[in-house]
Order: sequence, then C-alpha cells, then structure tokens
Amino acid sequence: MSSIERRRVATRRTLAAALAVATAVTLAACSNDATRIAEGYQQGGNTGFVSGDGRLQEIPLAERGDPVEFSGTAVDGSTVSSKDLAGDVVVLNFWYAGCGPCRIEAPLLEKTYAATRDEGARFLGINIYDGPEQATSFEKTYGVTYPSLLARDDTDLKLAFTAWTSLSAVPTTLVLDRQGRVAARFIGAVRDDTSLPTIIGDVLAESP
Repeated sequence: MSSIERRRVATRRTLAAALAVATAVTLAACSNDATRIAEGYQQGGNTGFVSGDGRLQEIPLAERGDPVEFSGTAVDGSTVSSKDLAGDVVVLNFWYAGCGPCRIEAPLLEKTYAATRDEGARFLGINIYDGPEQATSFEKTYGVTYPSLLARDDTDLKLAFTAWTSLSAVPTTLVLDRQGRVAARFIGAVRDDTSLPTIIGDVLAESP
C-alpha cells in the first residue's frame, strides 16, 4: 500500500470515528431530553412553546421502532385510542389554537385529509394546550373536520409521544404506518400541499 493510500485509509477511519462519537452524543442528548420531558409531564409542568423549522424526516421500514400506543379524550368527549386506528395509515398533528404556524397549516392539513381519506388515511389532532371550547372554535374557524384529542391535562397521552415530540415544539406532524410505527415526521408547519400527500401515498403503498 502506498503512502497516499495509507493516508486515505487513516482519514476514512478518523471520519468514521468522529461520526460514531457524534452519533452517540446525539442519541444521548435525545435520550436525556425525552427523560427530562417525561419528568416534567409527570410533575405537571409546562415548557415554553417553540416552532420547528419545517424539516421532514422519513424513517425507512427497517429502522422504524415500536408502534405508538395512546388513548385520549376527544374534543367532543369521545375516547379515541391507537387500537381504534389499528391497520390504518394515521396522520397525527400536534397543535394548539394560539399557535401561528398551526393556523397557517390547518387548511393544508384539511385539504390533504379530504384528498386522502378515501384512500385509507386517517387524521387525528393532538391539542396540547387548549380546553374543548378553544379547540372547537379553532376547528370551526379553520374548517377542520377530523377529530382532535385534548392533551393539556392528560399526562399519559403526553408521555405516549415523548420519543417523537416534546409537545413544546409545535406544530409537529407524524405519519404512522399500518403497524402504528412512525414512518415520517414534519418538525414545524407543513408548508406546501404536495409533501404530506406524497408521504401518505408512499406509506399507503407499502405492503400491509
């Protein structure tokens, strides 16, 4: 092996080691954040709300984790759980009435819901802050017709999502596959009327 080749091998090894360290640090930070958030929920605390930057994260089939399991009370007083949605592709949108980006994306979400529900997609909102009156007013104002669960006083419902969203970074939208696993995540507002329908179509097309 020439000296140039030896240097290239050494460089690759250095980069690989650096990437491994960075990945470990990131995973540790995520784990610590999830623990801190969970402890806050259990103690009844709330953190300041911030908006995400609009990133889209797609999770390959082989890398999806366990199914997300949850149950909560909807705005109309009914109970909705992950068991009720088993076998469907589900879009979960985290929002609250005073969130500016939530207002902007609401018509896009409703449009996507109307366009994909006959194909088998289910939509469910998770309202993180409001009571039923505020949530109902928002739904009427922005023409939202799919249901939402109320998470403000429901610690168990909040804890169900700590692996995927802190509930302080809103809006966030998760797309669950038919097994209830997170297949994609929008961190921040859905900004156009093509990206979410495309993701939903891709997940619907996956083998059951």
